[in-house]
Amino acid sequence: MEQRSGCPINLAVEVLGDRWSLVVLRDMMFGNFRTYGELHGNSLEGIATNILANRLKRLVEEGLITASADATHKQRIIYSLTDKAIALVPIMVQLGAWGTRFLPVAPELAARAVALEHGGPQMWSDFMDELRHLHLGAPPPARSVLAELDAAFRQAEQTAGRPTSG
Repeated sequence: MEQRSGCPINLAVEVLGDRWSLVVLRDMMFGNFRTYGELHGNSLEGIATNILANRLKRLVEEGLITASADATHKQRIIYSLTDKAIALVPIMVQLGAWGTRFLPVAPELAARAVALEHGGPQMWSDFMDELRHLHLGAPPPARSVLAELDAAFRQAEQTAGRPTSG
């Protein structure tokens, strides 16, 4: 891809600046969705199949995710975050915090962002360790931030008066 300038913000926007790339990374990070079917079927925003296929290809090309064949299913591909993508966790936390502060978010969908913002850098680091375990085969961490985030989501669902799922 031809770069418009060497500015680090511009270069980052050229890689991550479309709506869907960050949404796919979000779903892989926070939902642990690893296959095309999981990503498409669980998309809150209703990503189109052709857009999802394009973004997955682009994220692989950019080195943010890897694609490998699923040994249990001939036609399934398992997508994994790379360390380059996992390093985006603090940015995702700040995007979520900004959105929660300034936009009309659904409280239950903001619960993870709030928990991460309040958890601070130690929680972010622990979450990155958990993602490295899930996606890169690193040793399991002592703490499951995903479980804590899920609990925050379920609590917010109950507070909002909605029945919990699953």
